[in-house]
Amino acid sequence: MAVTKKDIVLKISNETGIKQIDVKRVVQSALDKITEYLAGGQTVELRNFGIFKVKSRRGRLGRNPRTGQEVPVPPKKVVVFKPGLVMKKDVK
Repeated sequence: MAVTKKDIVLKISNETGIKQIDVKRVVQSALDKITEYLAGGQTVELRNFGIFKVKSRRGRLGRNPRTGQEVPVPPKKVVVFKPGLVMKKDVK
């Protein structure tokens, strides 16, 4: 079962006593800023958590699995995540 943003907001709200609506605003704002920096081509480093960065993938020739026909796959940018040391240690 996946943990949702709502689950995170509820947990933080219960642990801190801060209203859910205020926690939701802060969490959403943080996620928006991370997205904004990545869209601008910047790397986002959260100490002991990990690093988010944008990598470019080259265009290539793919294959349609139904027909077997070769199709061009255009180049694109993807977000990659590299976990930090603390996360690597805790998530085994």
